[in-house]
Amino acid sequence: MATLTTEQQATARQWIAEGMKISDFQRRLETDFAVKLTYMEARFLIDDLKVIPKDPEPPAPPVAPAVPPAASAPSAGTVEPDEVVPPEGGLGGGDVQVTVDAVTRPNAMVSGRVRFSDGKGAAWLIDTYGRPGLVADEKGYRPSQPDLMAFQASLERELAKLGF
Repeated sequence: MATLTTEQQATARQWIAEGMKISDFQRRLETDFAVKLTYMEARFLIDDLKVIPKDPEPPAPPVAPAVPPAASAPSAGTVEPDEVVPPEGGLGGGDVQVTVDAVTRPNAMVSGRVRFSDGKGAAWLIDTYGRPGLVADEKGYRPSQPDLMAFQASLERELAKLGF
C-alpha cells in the first residue's frame, strides 16, 4: 500500500472531496506523487483517508413545460393505485387519468400510471435523482401534446399533495 505524506494526504482528500473519479485519482497520484496504484488499491486508499467520494451531480431538471423522457422501468408488478386524479379543464388534453402506486417502484421516489385520452397507458416515475420517466405500455407510443400537458399538470398536482 502506498504511503503518502501528510501534505499529500490532504491534497488527495481535497481531490476526492471535489468529486474526482477514482480513475482520475489514480492518474493524478501517479503524475503528481509518483505513486502507482491499482483501482482496488486506490479505493482502499480513499477509505484509509476517510473521504467519501461524491456522487456525480445529476443533470439539472428541465425547465417547464417539461415532457418526461422515456426511461427504462420495470413494467411488471404495478401495485393498485391509491387514487385517480382527473385533470382540471382548460389544458386542451382529453380525459387523462393519473394514479400513484401504493408501493413505489424500485429506484424511484414516486411512481404510478397514466391513462391518456386515447385509452393508451404508460407507467411513470421520478427516480431518486428527481428525473422523470415515462414508459408506454405499447412500444413506440407517443401521447399527443395536449395529453402530455394535461398529464404534467395532473402529476404536479398529485406530487404537491404528497409533498414533493
